[in-house]
Amino acid sequence: MDKRVGFVGIIIHDRKQWAEEVNKILSEFGETIVVRTGVPHVRDKSSVIMLVVDATSDQVGSLTGKLGALPGVSVKSMLGKQNGID
Repeated sequence: MDKRVGFVGIIIHDRKQWAEEVNKILSEFGETIVVRTGVPHVRDKSSVIMLVVDATSDQVGSLTGKLGALPGVSVKSMLGKQNGID
């Protein structure tokens, strides 16, 4: 399966409760993450993380599945077209 470039958006609804678990999961997929940036949202104690990934669709599915299984985390992803043509 070919790797493709894409992004993953993550919202952690309660940083204190879920940030450590999210970081553990992201570490498991470190080889697929090209860029990671995060911004805390102080008012409601949440955080937003954006990843640029170079991964197979299976890898992205595994990553987003693990993150999405956490009750305090929302996640969405998109991969670019394979070879720019599909």
